[in-house]
Amino acid sequence: MRKPKLLVAVLTAPLIGGLAGVAAPVATAQPQPSGPATEFTVLAADGRSVAAAATAVREAGGTVLRTNRAVGLITASAPASGFAERVSADRAVFGAAEARPIGHAPERGSGPAPDRVEKEHQRSGAKSAPGGRARAPEPVGTDPLDEKLWGLKSVRSDLARTVQPGDKRVRVGVIDTGVDGTHPDIAPNFDRAASRNFVRDVPADANGNEVDGPCEFRGCVDPVDHDGHGHGTHVAGTIAAAANGAGISGVAPNVRLANLRAGQDSGYFFLQAAVDAITYAGDAGIDVINMSFYIDPWLYNCAANPADSPEQQQAQRTTVEAVSRALAYAHRKGVTQVVALGNQHSDLGAPQPDSSSPNFPEGGSHDREIDNATCLSMPTEGPHTIAVSAFGPSQAKADFSNYGTEQISVSAPGGYYRDYFGSEWFRTNENLILSAYPRDIAVAEGTVDEAGEITPLGAELGVQRAEFGDGTFGYYQYLQGTSMAAPHASGVAALIVSEYGRPGRGGFGLNPDATQRVLEGTAAEIPCPVPNTVDYLDEGRDESYTATCTGTPEFNGFYGHGAVDAYAAVRHGAGHLRP
Repeated sequence: MRKPKLLVAVLTAPLIGGLAGVAAPVATAQPQPSGPATEFTVLAADGRSVAAAATAVREAGGTVLRTNRAVGLITASAPASGFAERVSADRAVFGAAEARPIGHAPERGSGPAPDRVEKEHQRSGAKSAPGGRARAPEPVGTDPLDEKLWGLKSVRSDLARTVQPGDKRVRVGVIDTGVDGTHPDIAPNFDRAASRNFVRDVPADANGNEVDGPCEFRGCVDPVDHDGHGHGTHVAGTIAAAANGAGISGVAPNVRLANLRAGQDSGYFFLQAAVDAITYAGDAGIDVINMSFYIDPWLYNCAANPADSPEQQQAQRTTVEAVSRALAYAHRKGVTQVVALGNQHSDLGAPQPDSSSPNFPEGGSHDREIDNATCLSMPTEGPHTIAVSAFGPSQAKADFSNYGTEQISVSAPGGYYRDYFGSEWFRTNENLILSAYPRDIAVAEGTVDEAGEITPLGAELGVQRAEFGDGTFGYYQYLQGTSMAAPHASGVAALIVSEYGRPGRGGFGLNPDATQRVLEGTAAEIPCPVPNTVDYLDEGRDESYTATCTGTPEFNGFYGHGAVDAYAAVRHGAGHLRP
């Protein structure tokens, strides 16, 4: 099992005048806030009401814009300079920080940047490889492009669906950059009524640098069936693309999908939106949430890193506490929470130094040594999460995937472009994960033209097109990352809820701890490689990618409890429902 870390290290390093029992100057002794109006996130102290924290916001010169009472988080507008320190001096406040994007689909940030992980094949001369219910659920078949989904076969969804293809009462929330609910493989399972968009587009930052670019819709709020980035739609397709005779099918092809959008078009996530999406999942009766993002602007949120300013330390402690409260709230409400382990090729129990943070706004990063006991990668290292590593089609750990016995739960297909070194399959598109691709994003990226035809660039990158019975077309792209591994696990979790869930006061569902026990207990054990230290020098990586697998076949740092197995979960999971 995962070894818990200290979730909040505030006792070893108090906030700037922020906690009861810590000597703090009174607000009137501090300079008046000044500067342009800026958004801040303010977190109420544990045991103190949101109303008390809101009063503190107003007394410090701010205006409350919105609140999340489930965790005590407030978004406020206030002058840029002096407000955070002033409001944090109030005992009703845990901490405050200037509102910044705090997470993204792992396309930005430390280590390989976007394109160097998920879209690595787009710069590499890619080539193609050689040739409890009232009645039992109706089995479903596979779709034509499923022959290209090695991940679907790896998790044995093709077999599981003959027993349990998913229950329509089960809903998976995709907390991401959005979901294209009009995609013909997503639309049959898209739950528009349960979907929410918690963000508004941000055309540019305060320095004039483009963030999301021009707003596509009036009011700068995208519809709940829109994905302005593409990452969330890819995730959604892996989880629950419909088995409808065309295109692809997902791991759980009969469950419903809800877009719980917390990410900007640019891929960033604001704290309030991320917390709102997680707590909404609990309030709305969502069964499983997939979180294929991690916290920005800090790769690791450290309680008191000496390389960070006091204000930066406070911001990181506030982020950890707010996200941890949200995860705990959703868990109490019955939500199974699946997260990507991360793409930094790092053992999370012995993290490498960080030179990428803070990565927003640009130009502010600095070198930091990372103390494993007091620095957390969020939400991966938050409470009640199921963290998933990535392997390739040969079942080798993907070079980019994080690992380590401290945080890993299970492993799943995430794609590995450089798998099969020495063979004709090395560096081929088919080593990645194929899933849904919004047409407008494909056109913007030049892989599909305005007429809907795949361009030469799209053909090189393996973009696929499928025609549906109503004459519409669906498009599909290859990506890799732990972002692609997590939705395979989320799909299996949804099948577990479908198979073993029962109606209750809160609706149909299954205790998330039981879901996790079945997921881990039925995973296919994979031992560490021999030798257990693996370098990726032949694959073209440097020594920082070298990884050592520790543990047993039953549980180790590369594969956790093993590779998720949909068929074993729905056929043999009953014995794992209770501790």
